[in-house]
Amino acid sequence: MPPVTRAEIEAELLHWMREQPDHEDEQRFERLALALFAWQFTHCDPYRRFCEGRGATPPGISRWQEIPTVPTGAFKELPLRCFDLADEIKVFRTSGTSNTAAGRGELHLDTLALYEASLTASFERGLLPDLAPGERIPIWILAPSAREAADSSLSHMFEVMNRRRGNEAGGFFVRDGTLAVASLLEAAQKIDQPVLLCGTAFAFVHWLDDLAGRGIRLGLPAGTRVMETGGFKGRARERGREELYAELEFRLGIPRQRMINQYGMTELGSQFYDASLDEPGALHKRVPPWVRVRIVDPTTGEEKTVGERGMIEIVDLANTGSVAAIATADLGHRVEVGHRVQDGAGFVVEGRDAGAEERGCSIAADEMLGSDA
Repeated sequence: MPPVTRAEIEAELLHWMREQPDHEDEQRFERLALALFAWQFTHCDPYRRFCEGRGATPPGISRWQEIPTVPTGAFKELPLRCFDLADEIKVFRTSGTSNTAAGRGELHLDTLALYEASLTASFERGLLPDLAPGERIPIWILAPSAREAADSSLSHMFEVMNRRRGNEAGGFFVRDGTLAVASLLEAAQKIDQPVLLCGTAFAFVHWLDDLAGRGIRLGLPAGTRVMETGGFKGRARERGREELYAELEFRLGIPRQRMINQYGMTELGSQFYDASLDEPGALHKRVPPWVRVRIVDPTTGEEKTVGERGMIEIVDLANTGSVAAIATADLGHRVEVGHRVQDGAGFVVEGRDAGAEERGCSIAADEMLGSDA
């Protein structure tokens, strides 16, 4: 029997996320996705209006691919939650250029259990596949702590994983809004074990600029790996990924194959990592079993075949209290992974369609607000 209540859905998902090793299960995904869609349709009024405007209701949906996807930009327009405001315990917000929350997308949460179970499973498989279960490693985090950035999903993720898998030789190196380059240099000169370096792309750029200015090259211990995330376009300049990776290899002595990009967004409960650390030569993002990724034509919505470029859509079952089906403003293509070529078993992010989110957001917000909002 399919789960009926949100508690039943979450219990199954938590069990799935904690399975070792994780494994695909298409029937389980479809059953849970349809049950979650019915729940969110019933308990999130803006999403219900959005779906009804597309003629999509739970009785008429028989496949997860038919679940309507909401543009990420709609998360800036109104709260998309399936629970009472009084039960809210956390709000993550997209990055902004001011201290106000205006114009920033929000993910509202009344529980962190699924969010943290999902991020833990993907983080450990993507970045620590060669370590024994529970083995700890120094995690150097080029980002603010959750204490300094309470509404940052990235800082929350780093806090969770530093507690779970980090040791006393790690920590946060963005303090009071400034990258602590002197502390990083001191830590690098003392370290005698492999490190996991995590941060945004431009935090690495600033550190590398400081090292270059000092004429310093570091040889970090063998086994060190890098996780970078975020865009490569800064306020005053732009640096490509391969250029950054070449500089990381030159300045820090870390091989290119041990540099992992993370693709994620505030509006999602799950993240995606390059598969290259445990699949040498892999150039795609791995998709967690409780997530599906589609590449679609931005005009017709038809699904693209392997290798064809289109817009990235994601159905993330970790988003139980919000909206699970998201239409991003990013472009990409699917790749074949083993015998799996369907449902975005692996995908490559190619870039961003700057206008897509704004166009989709405007229509979605109008439909969600409705005449009775």
